Amino acid sequence: MRQGSMQSPIDLASPRVSPCATSATHHSYRPAQASIINRGHDIMLNFEGDAGSVTINGTVYYLKQLHWHSPTEHSVNGRRYDLELHMLHQSAEKKAAVIGVFYEIGAHDAFPPQAGALPEMIASRRTEEKVGVMDPRAPGAGASVYHDMGSHHAALLGWVIWTIVRVVRTVSRSQLELLRTAVHDGCFSP
Repeated sequence: MRQGSMQSPIDLASPRVSPCATSATHHSYRPAQASIINRGHDIMLNFEGDAGSVTINGTVYYLKQLHWHSPTEHSVNGRRYDLELHMLHQSAEKKAAVIGVFYEIGAHDAFPPQAGALPEMIASRRTEEKVGVMDPRAPGAGASVYHDMGSHHAALLGWVIWTIVRVVRTVSRSQLELLRTAVHDGCFSP
């Protein structure tokens, strides 16, 4: 294996990535208390309680946080989308699994409704805001997925099982600009 050939991000045209049915993954998410955190390089929604889990090939991974990247880290046949959501999960054995959802410019996306806290965070230069109960069930529910059984992700310090939802969602230009402004305006340093 070449050095770096198993590292994230990857192009989903890779021969080691295969489309699979959602039967390989089963999620059981629930609303939980959360905070929006601007980490300087992305916007994270951190769950403070039990937000549920996903089961992948018999292993249960608990949802810990969501974060957004713009533009996307991963690509499909060389194409990068406007936005990518990562739903980070962790098993009892501290193994990581990430569900990714791509977005392109289009209709307004209702997820997450708590993103409305971002303009005030930007204006006040706060890096964290409690947003109350957040329901993580919306993105990619019931869609077919790409599955990558393992790649190294330096930021997560180890191997990650990646599951990328094949259905591309839409996000409005104003929503995308809000996320980009919050991260790239130079106001925040983690």
